[in-house]
Amino acid sequence: MQLVAGSAEWNFAKLGMALDISTSHAFESARRAEQAGLLTISPAPPSARRARGVLFAPNRRNLKEFLIHGVKYCFPVERGGITRGIPTAEGASPLREHFSDSSALPPVWPCAEGDVRGIEFSPLYENVPAASRNDRALYELLALLDAIREGRARECEIAIRELTARIDSQ
Repeated sequence: MQLVAGSAEWNFAKLGMALDISTSHAFESARRAEQAGLLTISPAPPSARRARGVLFAPNRRNLKEFLIHGVKYCFPVERGGITRGIPTAEGASPLREHFSDSSALPPVWPCAEGDVRGIEFSPLYENVPAASRNDRALYELLALLDAIREGRARECEIAIRELTARIDSQ
C-alpha cells in the first residue's frame, strides 16, 4: 500500500496498515498532527462501493518548518554498534548518490530482514523499517529526514533541498 504516492482517500485502518501500526494509534497520531497544525483531516464524500474514509491534507508550510527545524530536537539520533539493517540518511537513496563511495559502514535502521551491515541508527519510531519496506517514496522521505535529524552540514543541506522539493511536488 503506497502511503506517499497513493490515494488521497483513506480510513484509519488503511493508514494503520500502511504504517504498520494499530488503527487506534493511526487515529491518535493523525489527531495530534492536526492539533499541531501539520495536517487537516476532513470526511471524504460517501461512496456507494466503499466505506466512508477521510481526506488528509498536509499543511505544507508548517510541515516543512517542523521537519527542517524541529524534528531533530523531538527525535534525536541514537547511534549504536555494528548491526544488520536497512540503510538510512547518507547511506540510502537519494543521498547516497551525492557522496563518494567510502569504506565506512553506512547508518542503518536495525532490522533482522535488512541486508546491509552498518552502524545502528535509531529510527523515528520502531515500526519505520517495516512501514518503509513496501513504500519506496516513504522510505526515501524517512531517510532524508534522518539526515536532517543527524545534523551534519553537507548531508543536512542536500536532504533539506530534496525533502522540500518532494513535499512541494505532492
